[in-house]
Amino acid sequence: MAGHPDQLRIFEIFYSLQGETRSVGLPTVFVRLSGCPLRCHYCDTAYAFTGGNWMGLDEIVETVAAYKPKYVTVTGGEPLAQKQCHELLSKLCDAGYEVSLETSGAISIAEVDSRVVTVMDLKTPASGEVEKNRYENIEYLKATDQVKFVICDQHDYDWSRAMMQEHGLAERCEVLFSASFQALETGLLADWILRDKLPVRMQIQLHKYLWGDVPGR
Repeated sequence: MAGHPDQLRIFEIFYSLQGETRSVGLPTVFVRLSGCPLRCHYCDTAYAFTGGNWMGLDEIVETVAAYKPKYVTVTGGEPLAQKQCHELLSKLCDAGYEVSLETSGAISIAEVDSRVVTVMDLKTPASGEVEKNRYENIEYLKATDQVKFVICDQHDYDWSRAMMQEHGLAERCEVLFSASFQALETGLLADWILRDKLPVRMQIQLHKYLWGDVPGR
């Protein structure tokens, strides 16, 4: 994605409640970058695959500052598909925010600023993009990071449990099991987790239950 070296293509910047991850429910500024190389079957942000506007890094930081937030999440699309995302993450950390990055894990996280909480998906079979997982990213995960599995059915659950155990993910960082919205009954996923005594955090997409699929919420 071509552009000026000090710019990023931004689809939207908005203030909302964090719907997922460890900081669920907390007021957060979201910086959503345009573009994504994946096409997951359950994607809820396909509207951000194209479009958006070029913004300078300082302009982005100034826009974020106007909300006076404590938490900032850089998301997409796939934010790491734009190389300048790394500089933006560092600038936001320098500004004193608690910064998280939501990434598919299909692009290396090796260079992500160590102050950033990386929330990395491992794509499940039902996503249709399981072959895009870069398992070498696991070695770069810090104790403060999180690995997320979006689970659509029993097969996804069994696969996620196996991946978690094979790679020792629960010993490396926090593991999130998320029921794909309207694809898997949340109570069923809860029952499986309790039955198998998995050391994971179950999550729902809070923002979906509050506002549905409304962009910018």
